[in-house]
Amino acid sequence: MSRAEAGWSPAQALALAFLDEKRPAFSADHMTIWNFHEPSWREYRSSRWYADRLEAEGFTVERGTAGMPTAFRARWSNGPGPVVAGYAEYDAVPGQSQAPVPYRAPRPGVSPRAAGHTDPHSALGIGSFAGFLAAKHAMEREGIGGTLVYFGEPAEKMCGAKPVHAAHGYYEGLDAAISFHPHSFPALTNGCFWETTSAPYWSRIYTFHCEDPQTWQNEASGGNVTHVHAIARAPAAIDAVCLMYTNSKMMKESMLPHTGSWTLNEFIPIAGQAAADNIAPGIGQIQYSMRAPTLAMCEAVFAVLDRNAEHIAAMSHCRLEKAWITKTRAGLPNKAFAELTYANFERLGPPVWPEEAKAFARDIQASLELEPMDEPFIPGMEQMTPPWEAEAAFRQQLPAWQLNYAADDYVDYTWHAPTVRLYVARPTLQAPKGSAYRYHEWTRHAMGGVPACIDPMWSKASEVIATTILDLMTRPDMLAAIRAEFNERTGGGVGGTRWCPPLLPPDFEAPIGYRWPEYVDTPRGPEWTVP
Repeated sequence: MSRAEAGWSPAQALALAFLDEKRPAFSADHMTIWNFHEPSWREYRSSRWYADRLEAEGFTVERGTAGMPTAFRARWSNGPGPVVAGYAEYDAVPGQSQAPVPYRAPRPGVSPRAAGHTDPHSALGIGSFAGFLAAKHAMEREGIGGTLVYFGEPAEKMCGAKPVHAAHGYYEGLDAAISFHPHSFPALTNGCFWETTSAPYWSRIYTFHCEDPQTWQNEASGGNVTHVHAIARAPAAIDAVCLMYTNSKMMKESMLPHTGSWTLNEFIPIAGQAAADNIAPGIGQIQYSMRAPTLAMCEAVFAVLDRNAEHIAAMSHCRLEKAWITKTRAGLPNKAFAELTYANFERLGPPVWPEEAKAFARDIQASLELEPMDEPFIPGMEQMTPPWEAEAAFRQQLPAWQLNYAADDYVDYTWHAPTVRLYVARPTLQAPKGSAYRYHEWTRHAMGGVPACIDPMWSKASEVIATTILDLMTRPDMLAAIRAEFNERTGGGVGGTRWCPPLLPPDFEAPIGYRWPEYVDTPRGPEWTVP
């Protein structure tokens, strides 16, 4: 059956044919990004690759948007019409280095603690990128008016860039936005969010500076020694970090009632910077990151953390500096947009994995001393998930009051334009029958670097994205319904009575200057460094 006979418009048929033709090239592009495997705020090569390619494709690209060196905004217009946005993410995760082999092994030549793509954002970005280029191709050939805006969004694993772009006004003037992610939930493999969407994510760094350790006990006798080695050393920055970690950990059950799903995690970027046994450590940092269903819960927890930090700074003879890393809003659903996107997805059908992918999966099982399966992947990978069915599964595990779950910074798009959250199945191994066996994360990461395993996911996403963009450009009734729901949920659109503005100030400076893990060039060659 031809695509015209299947009901696709001429423009959609052109876009799908473009993707068929370009799939091998996009597969190679995916491996380019996968092999960069750069961590948050340090995705220099990845962001440059996207910006260069978009310029070559005719987009006007603004690099370093909102003060973020690895962010960008690309814009292409074919005349008057709707303005539709999408984005690439490209950050990898420290400590997740894995080669594309069916056994546990870091990438050759790098530390096992180096970054690796987990979700993987390499495929997330290429799936979206290919879909937008296919839509552009069809719009040019068919003379369809409209504008495509494509963002480079670094540091998603810290929910970093999108709240900054939103605060700086980069999402103003959009008519719709498309967010794609590899499937994360067993109940939602191939479909869209319905009512339950992603939750807020807040993160803050507390820095303790011990700048005047000599005043800790300046009246105490130091004998005849004229420097601080002979007196009691100030507790200083390492003790401050230890006190903050332990006391906040002990107080965790006093931060919120034991209801709803929320998490609070810590990371220590810096501890010490003292090279002698009695020199007070001058600086220490601890970062807290929280996922919670409501903004009020985030506010309550960080009020406790702020109070703890202030008291601990006084106890340890330090000056306290507090700085937000990110503050996202709760996601705003749009069922009309989900219906449109899912209808296209259903017509296209779910992704299908070739025998080559299944053979690689069986090799993984064999390396783990499991019996290789004829069908090594979970059944849901090649099945559609109607959004309302996924919603019912979510509601079974959440309290009635909880409307948001997990976290992702795409939520900041949802308050500036109607946004759909698309999920496409990623390769996921099936547990042995009747067991609760859990595969190690390296198995997922390895499959992300094998084209036969990962290409069906991103390529299907590109088809759904391209056909949906073209519907938005050519079916004003559908876009009007999507916009009407957005206006209803926000109480009048952007600035409406129920609209939630950006949580970061419009002059917010992105947290690019901290000592995040990264690759560095040294006289010894490139190296992976962790603060």
